[in-house]
Amino acid sequence: MRVLVTGGAGFIGSHVVHAMLAAGHEVMVVDDLSHGRRENLPPGVRLFVTDIRSPELAAVYAEVHPEVVCHHAAQVSVARSVAAPVEDATLNVVGTVNVLDQAVKHAVRKIIYISSAAIYGNPQYQPCDESHPVVPLSPYGLAKRIGEDYVKLFNTLYGLQYTIFRYANVYGPRQDTEGEAGVIALFTRRMLDSKVTIIHGDGRQTRDFVYVGDIAQANVLALSRADGAVINLGTGTAVSINQLWRNLRTLTGYTGQEKHGDERKGDIRDMVFSIQRADELLGWQPSVNLEHGLRQTVAAFTQTA
Repeated sequence: MRVLVTGGAGFIGSHVVHAMLAAGHEVMVVDDLSHGRRENLPPGVRLFVTDIRSPELAAVYAEVHPEVVCHHAAQVSVARSVAAPVEDATLNVVGTVNVLDQAVKHAVRKIIYISSAAIYGNPQYQPCDESHPVVPLSPYGLAKRIGEDYVKLFNTLYGLQYTIFRYANVYGPRQDTEGEAGVIALFTRRMLDSKVTIIHGDGRQTRDFVYVGDIAQANVLALSRADGAVINLGTGTAVSINQLWRNLRTLTGYTGQEKHGDERKGDIRDMVFSIQRADELLGWQPSVNLEHGLRQTVAAFTQTA
């Protein structure tokens, strides 16, 4: 299958590219390299250095003729969205509409749209399933919700098929310090560099951390499954930020003290996903537990130090 991955040189997108190639698919990438890196891509993968908001995106579609578009390109920082909501909306809403519009104009069969746990806001119950009310607390979460609505509308108006993934907190090798799970990258980098490492708030807030390799496999499965579905991707296990900090301290050999700072605006308090639908519709379950995933992540950061 011919697949175009937007944001494919970035953290999650590049893992998706590797997984799709390993599954035998033909993969091309659109990335403006504002955060992505060429070296994240395997040799021979065609890279179009283009902003998804640009009119130049039409030429990419015309040349590639993708059957499926896997849309990972995004502004991924909650904090950045609070500080610069216009920038967030132009990329995460306007950019997404351009991706969808070009998909319709170039006869793309399906889009895999990447949404986020941030759309739920503070959960009214846990584990949080896909029927949970959507009450985002940040411009980022709101933009992702609007993106979902556009995806569904394009299906209704034009027949563009879709799968929507709501990611929990994705982590792993090649992660940078931005994004919803950037805390793992930030803690790891600073601990390896023996720098002060701050926990925002009391550290009792919980997250559902899912390894990037598992996320990549879900994207491969969605190429031919789960049309018309909205699916949570996580582990179903809640981990506090304090516990995460202590796990990473052990793995990195960090000798600094646990320090706390102010809470961040727009952050949800707690989140753990129900992943039953992913199992039912994709046949997907996470295979990498947190301990193993953190070891892999710390090892990757150590190699790039």
